[in-house]
Amino acid sequence: MNNIFESLESEVRSYCRTWPAVFDVAKGSYLYGEDGTPYLDFFAGAGALNYGHNNPVLKRKLIEYIERDGVTHGLDQATSAKRQFLETLDEKLLKPRGLDYKVQFPGPTGTNSVESALKLVRKITGRESIISFTNAFHGMTLGSLSVTGNSMKRGGAGIPLVHATPMPYDDYFDGQIPDFLYFERMLEDSGSGLNEPAAVIVETLQGEGGINSSRPEWLRGLYDLCQKHGILMIVDDVQMGCGRTGPFFSFEEAGIQPDIVCLSKSIGGYGMPLALTLIKSEHDVWDPGEHNGTFRGNNPAFVTATEALKEYWSDDRLEKSTIAKGERVGEVLEELAAKYDGAMAKGRGLARGLGFEDPEIAGKVSKAAFDRKLILETSGPDSEVIKIMPPLTISDDELEQGLQIIRESVHSVLA
Repeated sequence: MNNIFESLESEVRSYCRTWPAVFDVAKGSYLYGEDGTPYLDFFAGAGALNYGHNNPVLKRKLIEYIERDGVTHGLDQATSAKRQFLETLDEKLLKPRGLDYKVQFPGPTGTNSVESALKLVRKITGRESIISFTNAFHGMTLGSLSVTGNSMKRGGAGIPLVHATPMPYDDYFDGQIPDFLYFERMLEDSGSGLNEPAAVIVETLQGEGGINSSRPEWLRGLYDLCQKHGILMIVDDVQMGCGRTGPFFSFEEAGIQPDIVCLSKSIGGYGMPLALTLIKSEHDVWDPGEHNGTFRGNNPAFVTATEALKEYWSDDRLEKSTIAKGERVGEVLEELAAKYDGAMAKGRGLARGLGFEDPEIAGKVSKAAFDRKLILETSGPDSEVIKIMPPLTISDDELEQGLQIIRESVHSVLA
C-alpha cells in the first residue's frame, strides 16, 4: 500500500489494515482496486450501502440536482429537497405503518441521532439514568459511548462514563433465567439502588456486538415493561433499519411502536451522511435550536434518500427479496456450523454471522476471504464473529459467489 497512509494518516485507522488495498471505483456489489481487481463487498459500508455502490437510479437524481445548482448545504433551512424527502417519508414509511413520528435532523451520523435521543428523553422525564444492554453499540461520542458495551471503545473516552446501567440482552444467560427477571426486580425493589430510568436504548439485532438477534417476544416484553414503569423506549435502528432485516424498521416484526427511533447509515440511500431521529409527536418538546448542528441539512442526501424510498419502498419486493436471500445465507451458515465444531450461525435478514468459540478464527477467515477477493468484516467483543452484510440489492449469482468464498475461507482455516 502507498505509504502516505502509514506516514501521514493517524494510527487510529482500522478497516484499511484489514483490507490492504487502495480502492478506486465502486459499482453495485463490487469495489475495485486501483489495479482494476474486483472485490465482492459483503461489508456494504457497515450497513450504509444497502442499495449498493453508486446505485444508478439514485446517481441520476443526484447528478441532475447538482447540475441545476440545487442547494447543497442548508443547515435546517426549508428547501425543496427537504420538503420532497419529508413528504416521501410520510407517504412511503410512516402513514402505511400507522406511525405518528415527528422528524428531527440531528446531524450527519448515527451517533448524532443517539445523542439527540438521550438528551430528549432526559428533558421529557427529568431523569438522568439510561438503561442499555450488554454488548450494545450506539456510537463513539461520549453520550453514545456511555450506553455502549465494548470495553475497548469505552476505554477510549478517557473519562468515567456515567448515568447508564447495562442490563442483560436477550439470551445473555443462555435461557437459564426468565426474561427481565433481574431488570423488573431492580425496578420494583426500593432497595436495589437502581436510579429511576428515563429510557431504555436497544438494538433489535446487535451488529457490532456480534450479530445477536433478539426475539420478537423479548422486544414486546421489553416494550410492555417500559409502558408499565413509565420508561421511554429508544430503538437504535442505525445499522439494522432501512430494510437490513427485511422490513424497513427492524422492530416491525415485534409489533411495537418505540417512543424514539434513531436512523442513519442507509437512510441517505447513496452512502452520504444523513441521520434522523423519529420522535412520537407528544414527546417533541425541544425548544428551537436546543439541539443543532452545521451539517444536519445535507440536501444531496435528501435527494438520494427520497429516490431510494420511492424506488425500493413503494412495494414489498425488496423486503421479500432480503428475507429470501437472508434465508439462503442462513442455510449455508447452518451447514458450516454443523460441519465445524465450535461454529454457530447467527442473525436474520441480510445481517448474518458465523461465530467461533476460538476468537482468533474469525479474523483468519476474514483474511482468507480477502485473499479470495471478498470483503468480510468481523464483529463481537473479541472479534469472534464473521459478519455478513452484503448490499440488499445483491444478485443471486453474486450472493452464491460470496457464500462459496466463505465456505472455502472457513475450510482453509479450520480443515
